[in-house]
Amino acid sequence: MMKRAVGDAGIAAYLGTADMREVNKMIANGDKKAKLVKEAFIYQHAKDIGALSVVMKGKVDAILLTGGIAYGKDVTDAIAEYTDWIAPVVVIPGEREMIALAQGALRVLNGEEEAKEYEAE
Repeated sequence: MMKRAVGDAGIAAYLGTADMREVNKMIANGDKKAKLVKEAFIYQHAKDIGALSVVMKGKVDAILLTGGIAYGKDVTDAIAEYTDWIAPVVVIPGEREMIALAQGALRVLNGEEEAKEYEAE
């Protein structure tokens, strides 16, 4: 059920894969839909970064691109073209987000760190 609810979102919902290498192969083979979906993916991420920079009132130290897309230099370069005027774009390949979140929760549970609460002003 979880896979059905969240596993086939984004690019996978349109192309049947979330692997940008596969998407690039599709594009190289002339798949116009794959090209359009990839361009929309880049554009949407750039818009989201811009929106978040407004929420941060322009006080952005860096824009971090991580996860699977960070392995695609063409994608990260395209996102950076849209956003590098906001802050430096740093690319950190890898999918370590869930590990980092779990380690943070464990530090709180072990009393090594205090839980943070974020509230709107």
